[in-house]
Amino acid sequence: MRRTLLLTLACLLGAMPLAAQAAPPSLRTYFADTSKLKEGGVKLIPIQTPKGSFKVWTKRFGHNPRIKVLLLHGGPGGTHEVFESFEGFLPAEGIEFIYYDQLGAGNSDQPKDKDLWTTARFVEEVEQVRLALGLNKDNFYLLGHSWGGILAAEYALKYGANLKGLIISNMMMSLPDYNRYAEQVLAKQMDPAVVKEIKTLEAAGKYEDPRYFELLLPHFYNKHLCRLPQWPDAISRMFGRMNKDIYVLMQGPSEFGATGRLEHWDRKADLPKLAMPTLVIAATHDTMDPTHMKWVAGQVQHGSFLLCPEGSHCAMWDDQPHYFPGLLKWLKRTSAAAK
Repeated sequence: MRRTLLLTLACLLGAMPLAAQAAPPSLRTYFADTSKLKEGGVKLIPIQTPKGSFKVWTKRFGHNPRIKVLLLHGGPGGTHEVFESFEGFLPAEGIEFIYYDQLGAGNSDQPKDKDLWTTARFVEEVEQVRLALGLNKDNFYLLGHSWGGILAAEYALKYGANLKGLIISNMMMSLPDYNRYAEQVLAKQMDPAVVKEIKTLEAAGKYEDPRYFELLLPHFYNKHLCRLPQWPDAISRMFGRMNKDIYVLMQGPSEFGATGRLEHWDRKADLPKLAMPTLVIAATHDTMDPTHMKWVAGQVQHGSFLLCPEGSHCAMWDDQPHYFPGLLKWLKRTSAAAK
């Protein structure tokens, strides 16, 4: 009787569609490139905007039919280079990820029309990128870092049905709250004389003055942006390629609070609408309040919280022992639960 059942089960499994028996990607399938022209995973995607058609740059690493992570960089106006540390962790675990320079950034087209730089238009851009890459609710994870976290949250609120999972990395869900944290907490941790000089330079509009950077680097950037003794080349390249026109327009010129188009952005009241599994990543030394971010994880319907105790704003660099094991564990768990 047992042998008969086993034979019946074997026959049924043999008759199942291949997709239903899909095994985790092997080394061979993970690095498979089925495109006719081998371009190392690069794909230029045409984007339609109210101001015409442009192209944005993407680059895929690996192939995993169940877990595809699209990375949204910060800024606005930053580049994908801030995520280069992912190459040291995700491929070894079979996780597919996709670099993406948003319009106006990095390797993508860089039009000058200021009307393009709105959160709503960026959301529609992400949706067009999703469609072009063939991402769907069965495999699509969206990870946004810093400004990318704002963009990821906005996308999830409008197009959440397309997502398998959402990751908000190092970004509060209220810029007014961030401004208060920068003024009442971060600034008070600094030497008052340094803060006074920085404020004096800002009041005079001297954001490009070499002295401004000389003050910010040791007293702010090295404490709250990246705490490594020597910054990784990827971060230096990202800052060197930053589109300052977009950054200043949307974020503002100051590092002590947002004053641009994003100044009043606040989605705290809408967080309970997010129904997809959501991971919120914070860091103890971040420019973003980790207490606020833990609260965010409790507001969404299926939230998880990951704290990087040694990290800052770029915790994927200065606290890799916590950032990547936590991210990978969550990706694998949510993927398994979705079967």
